[in-house]
Amino acid sequence: MKKFLSITFLTLILVSCSNGQIANSLPATKFSAKLKGLPNAPIIDVRTPAEFSNGHLENALNYDWNGTEFENQIGFLDKSKPVFVYCLSGGRSSEAASKMRAEGFKEVYEMEGGLMQWRSQNLPETTRNEVVSKGMSKQDFEVLINSDKLVLIDFYADWCVPCKKMEPYLNEIANDLKNTVTVIRINADENQELCKELQISAIPVLQIYKKKKLIWTNTGFIEKSEVLKQL
Repeated sequence: MKKFLSITFLTLILVSCSNGQIANSLPATKFSAKLKGLPNAPIIDVRTPAEFSNGHLENALNYDWNGTEFENQIGFLDKSKPVFVYCLSGGRSSEAASKMRAEGFKEVYEMEGGLMQWRSQNLPETTRNEVVSKGMSKQDFEVLINSDKLVLIDFYADWCVPCKKMEPYLNEIANDLKNTVTVIRINADENQELCKELQISAIPVLQIYKKKKLIWTNTGFIEKSEVLKQL
């Protein structure tokens, strides 16, 4: 009896805290399936216009989370109906979805891992010109890591805050250890196909290669001291 009361009480708390809102974070495949089940729901791409032009979900609207018009743009949407939100790796869409829920949206679905996860699952996307930017090829990449030195690869994006925090010390490493380490920074937005082939599904990602062999990798922010330990 006590167990039943505890479960009931917990359920009441969860319902009251949600205020009738449905908050769902879905992996790419489930996000895709949910889209098919709600074909009339708006799809909001919260990346920059430049990112959007290089590839986006079909019928997506581009409401830049870091732009000045985001609040005005979502103001035209029906808060009582479902809406889908995504970005490149999930960070900005999570913030945008939280903002929308705070503004009274009842059913917000966000994509876990963003377009990087979507692409890793070979799900369809489009561009204004119907051509996705491919950037560097796998063969080009293999030429870069073919070195007698250690090769430190940094997969980054211009909008990525952790990437920006790591950039200064990566430049220092490139200068201070130039005799033994080659540092190469690769823009994930501009090299979509390469990231897909290498299964880079989040950023920032650091990789260390020795004689073309991957010997270390890290996803997410990491301090300089920890990177130096690997070098």
